[in-house]
Amino acid sequence: MTIARLMAEISAREADLIALTQDMVRMPTLNPPGRGYLEICEYLGNRLAKRGFDVQLIRAKGAPGDSDKYPRWNVVARREGAHPGECVHFNGHHDVVEVGQGWTVDPFGAELRDGRIYGRGTCDMKGGIAASIIAAEAFIDTFPDFSGAVEISATADEESGGYGGVAYLAEQGVFAPDRVQHVIIPEPLHKDRICLGHRGVWWAEVETKGHIAHGSMPFLGDCAVRHMSALITEMEESLWPALATRETAMPVIPEGARNPTLNINAIHGGEPVQEADYTGLPSACVPDRARMVIDRRFIAEEPLDEVKAEFHALLERVKKDRVGFDYAVKDLFEVLPSMTAKDAPVVQAVSGAISDVLGAAPEYVASPGTYDQKHIDRIGRLKNCIAYGPGVLDLAHQPDEWIGVQDMLDSAQVMALTLTRLLTDQG
Repeated sequence: MTIARLMAEISAREADLIALTQDMVRMPTLNPPGRGYLEICEYLGNRLAKRGFDVQLIRAKGAPGDSDKYPRWNVVARREGAHPGECVHFNGHHDVVEVGQGWTVDPFGAELRDGRIYGRGTCDMKGGIAASIIAAEAFIDTFPDFSGAVEISATADEESGGYGGVAYLAEQGVFAPDRVQHVIIPEPLHKDRICLGHRGVWWAEVETKGHIAHGSMPFLGDCAVRHMSALITEMEESLWPALATRETAMPVIPEGARNPTLNINAIHGGEPVQEADYTGLPSACVPDRARMVIDRRFIAEEPLDEVKAEFHALLERVKKDRVGFDYAVKDLFEVLPSMTAKDAPVVQAVSGAISDVLGAAPEYVASPGTYDQKHIDRIGRLKNCIAYGPGVLDLAHQPDEWIGVQDMLDSAQVMALTLTRLLTDQG
C-alpha cells in the first residue's frame, strides 16, 4: 500500500512538476557565455532548503569559463535519512545551449500545450531535474523513516565539457564513493531506457600553413586554404570510409553512432571575420593560415592513442604528396568511453522500477555523445552511475524543443521507486 501511495503522491504533484519545469525554463541559463547560473541555483536551493535539505552553493573558481562576469555556480542539496545507509544522488545540468533559428514558440516562454512544455532546455534537461526533485520530495514524504541520504545537484557547463560543474565538484570530493554510492543523471534518453555510458571524444584544432601575398599575384604566395582542402579530400577518400567499417559492441543509439564518427565542427581561413558593423571590403591577400576544429567520436574498441595516430598518419600522407604542405595540431579536449555494468546496483534498481511502472523491461543503451558520467567515473572514481530521464534525445538542441508532462510523471515514479529499492526495506 505504501508503494501505491508513493505513486499516487507523484501523480498528485503534476501541477507542481509543470510549474517547476516552467520556472527553470524561463531562466535563460545560456552557455556560452554562462548566464543566469546563480539565479537558478538560488531558486532550486531555496526550494530544497524548505524541504529540509542541507544546501550548498558552490562556485567553480578558476574553472574554464569562470569569471566575475560569468561565475560558474552549482547547487548541491543533501537530505539525511533517519538511519545510516547509502546515498542516492540525482545530478542534472542547468545550462542550456544557444537558441538558434527556426522556433515557432518563445524559446524561454515555457508554453504548455497539448501535454507538452516547449522551450530551450525543457528536454535537455530541466524537465529531468524537475522530475528528480518531485520524485525525491514525494519519496521523503512517503518514507520519512528511510535509511541513507538523498542528494540533488544542478550543475554548470555540461554543454561545454562540464569542467565548471561536475568535474569541479568531483575534484572537491562531492562524488567520492565513501559519501555517494549511486548516481542517476536525468538526461533525455527516453523513460524506458537506461543509458549505461557513452563513446569517447577527441577534439583537436588543425592548422594548415601558407604564405601571404597579394591576391592579384597568388603565385607569389602559398594558399593555406588550398592545403586545407587537400587535407579534407584525403579525409573523404580514406578516413571516413575506414570509420564506416568499424562497429562497437556498446549499445550506442542511434544506430549510426555504432560506428566511430568525425565531424568538422568549424573551419576558417584567411583574414579574421570583421565586426558586424564593418561595411568595407576584405583585403586582397593569399591566406597564410587555415584552421579546422575536428570532433572525433571513438568507440570503446579504439584506443585513444591509435585514434590520434591514425589522424597524424593521414596528415603525413598529405605532406608527403603535396609540395609546401605544413601543419600543426593542438589537442582541445579528450574523454575516454565510459560504461557501467548491467549488474551494477543502480542499474538493477532502475531496471526493476521501470518494469514495475511501465510494465516492460528497459532497453539498455549508450549515448553517442559524452555527458557528465565521464567526470563521475574518471575523477570521482564512482562506477555506479547511469543516465536515466524523460525526454526524446533527438529533440535536444533543436528548435521547438519540448518535454512531455506524462513522460516526466512516469520518470518521476521510476526515480521514486528506485529510491525505495535502494533506501528502504520495501525494494
